[in-house]
Order: sequence, then structure tokens, then C-alpha cells
Amino acid sequence: MRILHLDQNHPLLIEQLAAAGFTNSQNYSDSKEEIEALIPQYEGIVIRSRFKIDKTFLDAAKQLKFIARVGAGLESIDIPYAEQKNIQLFAAPEGNKNAVGEHTLGMLLSLFNKLQQASTSVKSGQWQREAHRGLEIEGKTIGIIGYGNMGKAFAKKLKGFNCTVFCYDIKEGVGNKNATQVSLKTLQEMVDVVSLHTPWTPLTDKMINTQFIKGFKKPFWFLNTARGKSVVTKDLVSALENGDILGAGLDVLEYEKLSFESLFSEKMPSEFKKLIQMDQVILSPHVAGWTVESKEKLAQTIFDKITAAFPLE
Repeated sequence: MRILHLDQNHPLLIEQLAAAGFTNSQNYSDSKEEIEALIPQYEGIVIRSRFKIDKTFLDAAKQLKFIARVGAGLESIDIPYAEQKNIQLFAAPEGNKNAVGEHTLGMLLSLFNKLQQASTSVKSGQWQREAHRGLEIEGKTIGIIGYGNMGKAFAKKLKGFNCTVFCYDIKEGVGNKNATQVSLKTLQEMVDVVSLHTPWTPLTDKMINTQFIKGFKKPFWFLNTARGKSVVTKDLVSALENGDILGAGLDVLEYEKLSFESLFSEKMPSEFKKLIQMDQVILSPHVAGWTVESKEKLAQTIFDKITAAFPLE
């Protein structure tokens, strides 16, 4: 079976696939159109998010049996059309769930303890202790929206903090010992912190908007290590300005390109200018699941899934 790798990943993936009997080729620079001219000869492709795997690409891939994405989601793939063509799809949320859980917790601790502001203040020669008095997670109520691999990993990290954890998910029966599953209405009535862990789908696109935010009984802290396009930045900024949201930790942004490798290339939106000037906001460049360890775990997970589905003798 011939596999084309379209993005660089941990070397163990190609090494182990080769040892298992697969033939590997790498093409990390050609355009989508150039790849489409080559793809008919391959049975499998391995990607991250370099470009959209759309109907045109899938029609060109005459022999394709699987697409493996070394990442948590499959939103860069036309899933219904791929499934219609009986192409198997693999993702690896198991590979970076721990990294996302740790990063989300780190953002919450940083927000509650004003670590970013305190560090900047001390480095500028100031010593303002009262101005940087923090909050404790203990006794707070945390609401997790989306209780899959990532949401569960974050809930597990919260176990030692003596806080209450609720989760909301469109799937029933996903709650566990680390989080009690409740309705969205109950979550909105109870929580002090909201952490988003949903995939980007038509249901979650622009989900966090003014109407959604106004549905909460009290002001809350907001964390997003999921997908940027699930949040309407303009509405988030308004909520931060009027106090409906107390602070935000954002690893992902509405303006990211599909590849996640860069932000917008156009003029910076005015609401983003406001967002980056807010002391109660911390940002990171889509790296919650981007650790040294998760790079290897993601590759290993994809190898395991490919070889389980296509064992070679």
C-alpha cells in the first residue's frame, strides 16, 4: 500500500509504516493542484491541515482507501463525500488530549492568578501585591462544553482542586466520575468558568455569540482550546467590555487560516485590536495540543489506526 505524506510529522510514523511494509512518499511543498495530479497512484494520505481535502481532490484520488489526519479533528476534509466513496478517515484526538487538558488548566490558573499582568508589572520595576491578588479554583463551578477526549482530559486535571465540574454534550451518557453531565440550561445557571472543547461543525460554528453569552446567570471566565470559528470575536469583546465575561484564555482564534499555521493576511479587524489590548485576556497560537510529547503520541496513534485497519502480511 502506497501512502503520500503531505505534512511533516514525527519521524516514527514513516519509520514504523515502512517497517510494517507500507511504501511512503513525502511531498510537503507542491500546491493542491499539483498534488491532485499525483494522488491517483496512492492508496493512503497522511495530512495535518495543509489544504482542504474537497470533492475535487477526492475525485482525483481514484485508489484512495484512507485519509489519516495527525490531529484531533477532521474539519479540513469533506467527510460526507469521503464516506460516500468508502474512504476511511482517521484522526488522533487521543494523541494530544493530555496536552490540551494541561494547557487549558494552565490558562485558567494564569487568569485566576493574574500571572501575565504580575510578570509584566514586576519586570517594569513595580511591586503591586494587592493589584495582583488572585482567585482559587477550589470551590468554583467549572462547566465543560463538549465532553469528548479533550473535555474529559481537562476534567481529569481538575480532580485535585476540590471544585464542582459539570459537562454538556449533544451526546447522552458521556458524563463520568470527573464531571456530571447536565443540560445546557443548568450549566448556564451554575458555572463560574466555561471551557469549550467542541469540534468545529455547522452546529458549533459561531456558537459563542451574544445570545449564548447572555444566557448565563452570572458573569463567567471563558476558555477556548477548541476551534476559533466557534466564537464570534466581536461578541466576545463586547462581553469582556461589559463584564458578562470576566476574562478569557484563547488558544484559537476566529481569524486563523484553515492550516492553523497563520492568522489573517488582510487588515487586522478592529475587534481583534481591542482583544489583544485587554489585560484580562491571554492568548496562545493554537499550541494547546502542540507539545513535544504529543507530537510523538499523535504519530503513534495514527500508525496504530492505519495498521489496525490495513494489516499487511
